[in-house]
Amino acid sequence: MSTTLAPARPAEAAKRGLGYLTVTGLAWGTTGAAAELVYRASDLGPAAVSFWRHLGGLVLLLAFTALRRRPRAEHTAPLRRRLPLLIGVGVGMAVFQTAYFAAVDATGVAAATLLTLGTGPILTAFGGRLLLGERLGRGGALAVAGAVTGLGVLVLGNGTGVVDPAGVALALLSAAGYAAVTLLGRATGRRSDGEDPFTLTMWSFGIGAALLLAPAWFEGLAPAAGDPVRAFAIVGYLAVFTTALAYPLYFAGAARVRATTASVMMLIEPVTAAFLAVALLREPLTLATTAGAVVLLGSITALALAESRR
Repeated sequence: MSTTLAPARPAEAAKRGLGYLTVTGLAWGTTGAAAELVYRASDLGPAAVSFWRHLGGLVLLLAFTALRRRPRAEHTAPLRRRLPLLIGVGVGMAVFQTAYFAAVDATGVAAATLLTLGTGPILTAFGGRLLLGERLGRGGALAVAGAVTGLGVLVLGNGTGVVDPAGVALALLSAAGYAAVTLLGRATGRRSDGEDPFTLTMWSFGIGAALLLAPAWFEGLAPAAGDPVRAFAIVGYLAVFTTALAYPLYFAGAARVRATTASVMMLIEPVTAAFLAVALLREPLTLATTAGAVVLLGSITALALAESRR
């Protein structure tokens, strides 16, 4: 599957983008469960897990880029013009992932993921309207309304023992970082000299790893207790499947559809995460969590159908 931004008719590009985002959402849906397994196997903290995920993904993508046939350069913009966007994506990625891992630790996989990826489309929708001039349309308005409804059911319907206030705050911070990454990825995809998805991903991971080194060092780069081999094996899974594979597909998909569409399509992730949290981690399945997941899934379907017709 190629992730280069080859010219395509709008309908074909949108459908291909939706396919990329679907695969990404399914892969990302396993991230929270994997992080929780790392916490259970060792004393690694959120900053350390995020740092190793960034660094592992960067190394794998660098190796893949060295082996693959390099596409013809499509941009001539000097690095000094591209650097602000690359730094912005790197900072957004570091905030998104680290705050998410911390939210998982605070309030559980299902609630943290639903809150993060449910709030993300709302922030992205407003950002896309204000910064990119994108119209929501009926499909986008329906998706945002579904996200708001699902979030309300999740937060207000569950008791205090299910949703932790600190976890809610961390999930909202993660959603802000996610929205920034989505909007910047869409912005570069709209330019004729936009970044190749692999290049954008590698820069973001490199910058994110550099930013996270100090807090991860302070927190503890290596586990001091538990099962280090099992912990790093799971971190390796995070680096390979949910990072080196998923992120280039995400940026390629985000460049082909509207920012709101990309964000709402990623609601596949919290639905997958909620299922794994109940089936694998034995988290309690409440009526509010179930209802919120159903509403979020409905918003994905509505927006995907609307985007495919564009």
